[in-house]
Amino acid sequence: MTANWEIETLENGLRVVTTPVPTAQSVSVNVFVGVGSRAEEPRTNGLSHYIEHMMFKGTERRKTSIDIAEAIEGAGGVLNAYTSQEVTCYWNQVPFDKLSLAMDVLADMMQHSVIAQEEVDRERTVVQQEIRRAYDQPGAWASRLLSEASFGDQQLGWPVAGTVETVEEMNRDDFMDHIATWYVPKNTVLSVAGNTTHKAVVEEARKLFGEQTGGEPPPIEPAKEGRPEHYIIVEARDITQSNLGMSMRAVSRTDPDRYPVTILNAVLGRGMSSRLFKEVRERRGLAYSIGSGVTRYNDTGVMSISAGVTAEHVSETTQVIKAELRKLIDELVGEAELTKARDYTTGSFRLSLETPMALAQRTGELLLLLGEIEPIDDVVDKLTAVTSEDVQRVAQRLFRDDNLSMSLVGPGADEDELAKALAA
Repeated sequence: MTANWEIETLENGLRVVTTPVPTAQSVSVNVFVGVGSRAEEPRTNGLSHYIEHMMFKGTERRKTSIDIAEAIEGAGGVLNAYTSQEVTCYWNQVPFDKLSLAMDVLADMMQHSVIAQEEVDRERTVVQQEIRRAYDQPGAWASRLLSEASFGDQQLGWPVAGTVETVEEMNRDDFMDHIATWYVPKNTVLSVAGNTTHKAVVEEARKLFGEQTGGEPPPIEPAKEGRPEHYIIVEARDITQSNLGMSMRAVSRTDPDRYPVTILNAVLGRGMSSRLFKEVRERRGLAYSIGSGVTRYNDTGVMSISAGVTAEHVSETTQVIKAELRKLIDELVGEAELTKARDYTTGSFRLSLETPMALAQRTGELLLLLGEIEPIDDVVDKLTAVTSEDVQRVAQRLFRDDNLSMSLVGPGADEDELAKALAA
């Protein structure tokens, strides 16, 4: 697959990227804003996510959230948004002949949301319920605690949605200041993919977004290096399963080692033929679910492992995981296993880009965060070029005893026992 996107920067600094898919029956319209929980202070933790909710609550033309939803759903489309540590994205997907409407709705939301005080107060409870729901899901909460164990008391260690307490204290001035600072053209990318043309998208973008103004967004504070003092965080709960997490600080979006780390992750914990799945589940029967993943940020990253086990198997599972990490440090991955991991990674990467939505998401996020879009074939070539020596080298870089953090939610939440297992 060759790159077929086009990029244009409007006079006000808004970047527009279009990926035509002439055979598609839809278009996906996405507005990416370069702001997330990394741009917050302790008092305003969760503000970016709260604002994401508020952008759906009514504009000067579309007075209510129902008006916004009906505009898209009445055209046969879907709409939603999400917030992460570094990005907030608003998106919709509609039949291709409804492109103008889809762009108009998003432009209206981004520039003319009222943020009425009564809506702020009403939505406050909704956001707090979302936070409480995450708490009630032990696996999700173990992941949340693992971020804290990995990064400590800094933005990457804080919850994206904030806490019930921080959300309670936010006021409308916080919202308006945050929007004025970050929701500016130079910090925004409009990404559209599907059955359309670059010319049609840019013409519509000039009409809808061309008058938007704003300066340069402020810089984001770099992540603090090193493992935090409290790198094991446990929370005892009277439930039947212990939700275990282990993490290692890893590589950033631009680190040359990101390709070997991706292959390393496939060998270790992606899929039913990965080492962790075979050893922890198939051979030992310690867990129903176990796997690993990689998250990359602008200046750092994290590799994480998650598993659900019974309390009496927490220590054994931790030791088995550590043994698998040591094997990757000490031994080269065999050629057959490496080939499988490379094929699995490149194949799943290509398959993940089958829809206009996926294409628009990839191009928009890359353009916003990196200023460029890496061609798909280039990514595949670099993943395919990873050697066993590369995998071993990055394993040695990441899998250090002083780089391991852990979390656990459930029975068997004994910090001393976890520390012993982690050090074994």
